[in-house]
Amino acid sequence: MNPDPSELQDLAARVRYGGNPEHKRNPGDFGLTPSAQLRPDKTACDEAGITKRRVALRLLREGIRKGLVSDQVRGPGQFPQNVWAVTEDGHPLEAQLENPETGSYHGYPMPVVDPFRELVIERWNRREQAVQD
Repeated sequence: MNPDPSELQDLAARVRYGGNPEHKRNPGDFGLTPSAQLRPDKTACDEAGITKRRVALRLLREGIRKGLVSDQVRGPGQFPQNVWAVTEDGHPLEAQLENPETGSYHGYPMPVVDPFRELVIERWNRREQAVQD
């Protein structure tokens, strides 16, 4: 997916953040009841310092505006299947489309063993630098 900046702005304005209790130790203000025990194959948003829905939504939208989106799109709104972002503390995140009708996502920190995380950080920083120049 290689949309122009105005398409990315429009897309960012239309997305929503739902969340997933399998990625929460602390429900924060997500309105979710966390799992009693996280599955071993799931990473927790708490580990990346994300306990507020508004922060998760801001990062989701920022990832879209920076163009860190998958080529694969779904639904009538043509929402990307995945969006990537990086927290201020340098934690790379991945969001997955959970509802292609409404553009709602849930996200989580990328596992340390995921080789794609380094590419996400590199591209995030490259786009961050381009904004500053």
